[in-house]
Order: sequence, then structure tokens, then C-alpha cells
Amino acid sequence: MSSSRVERHLDRTTLAVIAVAVVALVFRLVGLGGRPLHWDEARVGYWSLRYLETGYFSYRPIAGGPLVYVLSRWSLSLLGLTDFALRLPVALFGGLLPLSALLFRGRLRDSETVAFAAILATSPLLVYYGRFARGDIFAIGFTLVALGFAIRLADGEGQKNAYGFAAAIALAIGASGFGVVTLVCLGIAALLVVDHAALVSSVRPVAMQLGTLSSRLEDAVTPAARSVLVFFGFYVFLFAPRAGETDAAGIDSPGTILTAIDVALFESVRRFVGVRIVHRGPEGTHELLPYFGDILGLVALAALPVLVLAVGSFLVDRYTAGGPREIVSLGAYWAGASLVFVPMFTEVSAPWLGVYLVVPLALPAAVGLAALVRWGWSAIEARDVSRSSLALLLAVALVAQAGAVAASDVYGPSDRDNQLAHYAQPTDDFTDFRDNLSSWVTPDDDQPDVLYYGQSMYVSDGSTDFPPVPDEWGERLPVDWYVAREDAQTISATTPTQVRDLETVPPVVIAPATARGELSPMLDGYVATEYETALWGRSVVVFVEN
Repeated sequence: MSSSRVERHLDRTTLAVIAVAVVALVFRLVGLGGRPLHWDEARVGYWSLRYLETGYFSYRPIAGGPLVYVLSRWSLSLLGLTDFALRLPVALFGGLLPLSALLFRGRLRDSETVAFAAILATSPLLVYYGRFARGDIFAIGFTLVALGFAIRLADGEGQKNAYGFAAAIALAIGASGFGVVTLVCLGIAALLVVDHAALVSSVRPVAMQLGTLSSRLEDAVTPAARSVLVFFGFYVFLFAPRAGETDAAGIDSPGTILTAIDVALFESVRRFVGVRIVHRGPEGTHELLPYFGDILGLVALAALPVLVLAVGSFLVDRYTAGGPREIVSLGAYWAGASLVFVPMFTEVSAPWLGVYLVVPLALPAAVGLAALVRWGWSAIEARDVSRSSLALLLAVALVAQAGAVAASDVYGPSDRDNQLAHYAQPTDDFTDFRDNLSSWVTPDDDQPDVLYYGQSMYVSDGSTDFPPVPDEWGERLPVDWYVAREDAQTISATTPTQVRDLETVPPVVIAPATARGELSPMLDGYVATEYETALWGRSVVVFVEN
């Protein structure tokens, strides 16, 4: 590549966005393994470990999208069985997501492009859940990437963008069931923008418009066909089962490849519809308004600068001369549709749902942020003290709010005051259990290493290797991930008699904290410590042989 082409591709805006992405990576990688795993992360870790050990994998909608498990298996195999390795794929993708701002340069000014990247890099919600082993950042991120490629394709930036668009859609769907929801929300937003443009456009004759469309379609037939192949290639790779050491059908077994492809293309859809729609109720249904209020309140607290900038930008853009700009309206409509449909389709009201609003809001917010910077800079150049002071005050307020949330919630302690943490996040004292477990068990011998005690923690052998799993397994989380990664042998007991009848009691006994008084007389010589496995109200007691 010639030096002139390199300069064109690496202009100041591109270099600025790359620098922002580097900062975003640092934000997500610092202390990545410090916080104990949330229950959802522990499920991902546990089933990724089983996938790593056996090579067997089959898509189960209740466990989330397959993309997280595919990437987690690679990461755990390369870097070891650690919390850091489990979260690394999400952190890397979240850190690199600001680079997607470059896809929107055809619709954004240079300053707006950098502002867009900066919001994606620093918004506390995106940072926190960009350090969290779930598929949400992948789902919303790849949807954003798909939008970027679609815009470039519509703007005549090359038909190869169709391949990126197809791949991004498949990856968004493979990341999470919410990938389907956010793609639908984006589709609704795009239809509203197109409809508005059709209403206000002046008017080329209909025959001329249809002729232009027909010409474009003829030129696009081959790229469109290739794009369909790209989509199905990625989709089959993600959703096809892996046989591993079993006799089941798998894409890794030459004799069952066609069956595996059939499962990927058709059975995956049937499972998704069955679990998420047909058989969802009544326990999977809920009132809409409380969930609506939860997600809106979360964004108002944790992403207030983005919300204020986005709303202000949308209103100014819509009701001033020359507006509205399609990119601003698209982001606002996308966020609006998400505000309705994400709370509607979720089964749990959780802070990670906020990412499905923050990313769409980042588009109009970037336009507003860039406008604020330009306004302030012009005031400085004009030596307008009042306007300069006001611009500085607004900038400091926006940065301070985001910084305060990041300091207290993203990198702060996990407790009830942390507005980004979900209930199923263990408190920080659980790190002592995580860090010391390896010294308590000796998995090389044939004796059990860990005893789970109590009816609420009883599960039969092999019943948790793959979803669906018994409800009692949830009471073990996130403990069971840490036990499994040590390759510790486990047994269960539900009554004191069963404990007394054991020939040898394992060196580690884990039970609900309420069973401490019941177990203590039987475990002479053991040291008992209680740990919170949630933000509040869910303690376990761990007896360790002294």
C-alpha cells in the first residue's frame, strides 16, 4: 500500500478513534479478574468448562447464545481456568467496539465520530458489562456494527460491506436472544426513518425512483447471494452442535455433518421459539411498567450524560432548520423501540439491559457532545467569557457524573449501593473463598474433596453438565464454578445421618449458612467461615479441615 493511501486511511480522526479504543481496552482489562463471578457468569464458566473437557456442545436457549461459549472455550483453553480468561473475550470486544464509530463517518462529522467512539469507550454501563461474561455486549455491539455496514452499503461505499453486514447480523443473533430483539428494534427505527424521508422528500417521479431501485438491485444480485452464504456460514458455525467425545450428531463429526447443519438451521429456531415465546408463560411473564421504569431509571442514574445529550440533540436536530438528520433520528428511534421491547421480552429486570439503550443513544449523544465542544471552542476563540464558562461548567458536570459512577460502581465494591451490580453478584469477601479453594482440595487422589450439604443444594451426578439443570444447582452458584475448575470431586448429603455415615468427610463442606449450627457438632476440627454469594441475604458457610 502506498504512503498516500496509508495517510488517507490513518488520518487524524482514525488515529483519534484508535487511541480511544486503546483507552477503552485499558478500562476493561484493568482488574478484570478481581470481582467474583456473578451467577450468570458462573453458569457460562461451568458449561464452557464442560465443553472444553468433553468437546460436546448443543445450543440451549435457556443458557444464552452459543457465541459466548465458543469464545470462552477458546479463552479458557489458552489462558487457563480463571475469571480473567472467562471474561476476556467480552472485554476485548467491548474495548474494540469504539472502532465501529469509523463505519459511520459518512454520516457523522469527524468530531462526532470521535465523540461517538469516546461514549462507547467510557460510558459506565458499557464498561461494567464489557467486563462481564454474558452475551449482551456482543449482541448490541454486533447490531451496531451491522448498522454501520448497512449505512456504508446504502451510501455506495462498496458492495463488500454487505458481507460485513451479514456476518454481524449472524453474530448478533448468536450472541444472545436479545440480539434478535435489538435487531427488530433497529429495523423498526429504520422503517420510521425511511417513512419520514419518503414523506418529506420532494419528489422525483415514482417511475424514476423505481427505475433507480431496479438498477441497483440488478447490480447487487451477486453480492446479495454471497452475503446470504456468509450469514448462513456464520450462523451454522455458531448454532451447529459439536459431538466431541459423544456419539451425538456434530459438525465436528464427518458422518453427521448434514444432521448437524439441519439442527443448526431448523432445530435452533424451534428451540428458541419454544423456550422464549411458546412455553414462556406464565412464570416468564411480568408486568411491563415496573420493568420499563427499572431500565429507564437505571439509564438516568448510570448514563445520565448520554441520556441528556441524546435527548437534547434529538430535539434541537428535529426542530431547527436543516433537520432532522437521519442518523440522529435513527439512534433516537432505536433507543425508543428498545425501551419498549427489551423490558417486554426480558424475564429478569437486570442492569445489563441498560446497554440496549445506551448504545443507540450514543449516536445522537455523540452529535450533541460534538456540538457542545464546538460551541465552547467558538466561545473561547471569541473570548466570550460567559459562554466559555457555561460550556466548561457543562463539560465538567458531564465528565464528573460519568467519572463518579465509574469510580463507585464500575471499579468500586460490590454491595447494595452499587447501582450497576445485579443481586446475584457476590460481595467482595467471597474472593477469599475463590483464592483459597485450591489450597483446601487435593484433586489428585480418589477421595471426595467437597461435600455439599442440604436439600437446597442437592443435585445428582451429571445432572448439571448441560442445561436444563435442576433448580437446586442455582443454590450452588457461583461456588460450583470455582469447585469445578479445581477438578474437585464432589458428593452431596441432605441429612445429618448421611454425614455421620460417611467413611471420610471431605476436607471442604459447603452448606447454606442456616445449616451452620446443625453441622458444627459433626465437624470437629473444621474451621467455619460464612460468605455472601449475593449482594445480600444469601450466605453459605464453608467448613475447612484445619
